[in-house]
Amino acid sequence: MLAFEVPPYSELLWPAMIAVRDRGGSVSIDEMVRSVIAAEALTEAQQGVLHGDGPETEIGYRLAWARTYLKGMGLLTNSRRGVWTLTANGHEVVDRFGDSGASARDHMRDLWSRYVQELRAAYRAKRASRPDDQGPDAEGDDLDAASRDWKEELLDTLMNLRADTFERLAQRLLREAGFLTATVTGRSGDGGIDGVGVYRMSLLSFPVFFQCKRYKGSVGSGAVRDFRGAMAGRGDKGLLITTGTFTSDAKVEATRDGAPPIDLIDGDRLCDLLKEYEVGVRVTLRQIEDVGVDVEFFNTV
Repeated sequence: MLAFEVPPYSELLWPAMIAVRDRGGSVSIDEMVRSVIAAEALTEAQQGVLHGDGPETEIGYRLAWARTYLKGMGLLTNSRRGVWTLTANGHEVVDRFGDSGASARDHMRDLWSRYVQELRAAYRAKRASRPDDQGPDAEGDDLDAASRDWKEELLDTLMNLRADTFERLAQRLLREAGFLTATVTGRSGDGGIDGVGVYRMSLLSFPVFFQCKRYKGSVGSGAVRDFRGAMAGRGDKGLLITTGTFTSDAKVEATRDGAPPIDLIDGDRLCDLLKEYEVGVRVTLRQIEDVGVDVEFFNTV
């Protein structure tokens, strides 16, 4: 495999399972990605490969498919908040194979292959019963591919914003999130600092410097160090916001011992926050009636 090639999602099934096991049986998506990157020793070059034109990375995209298949195979389940957990069958599989990497990966590929065959058989049966159905072909890696979700649409929209508009959006988001003040500096020579807000926690108030990066790819550790350097002598709370992702090295650098911590908000988290505070995102709740007929009632009238 070349340095910039990303393993196929079928090769990420077992590492994803181990990531959940090693975190106590449940993980967030970010924890899974970080664990798999570390366990598989994926390079910065691999982490920087985009899926299509971005902004999602190929690693994130393939791990999303791995999670989907593991859920369909009955090995993982997920909550509405994006926490992934081993099922009883999942625990049985990881307990059976432990750390025996090669045999475990072979077993996972066999389970995956059988599951895909079942999906294809079900799809062909459905097509046979509905000859006019012009749905997508179930063959290949695009099996049951979902349409672009709202996060992809939102990130595409954010990427098309002007830099100063994106900074004002971050300013608005901080205000909605409870910052007392939020100011965009608007100065090109401000060392990479785009703005500063004041956040109050109980009796204490403190400044938080923020930087906005509209990236399609991954933000590396160098950007975190540069931002921290720009903050030197001004404050020790920083917030780095991007439409892309952060490499594992960037996440390590953000929490390095002896250095002011930098909080990171990647594109996925940014979408969640914009949805939570309804900044440019509408949430419409739908009510569905489930109506059943009580046949026994009519027999007793």
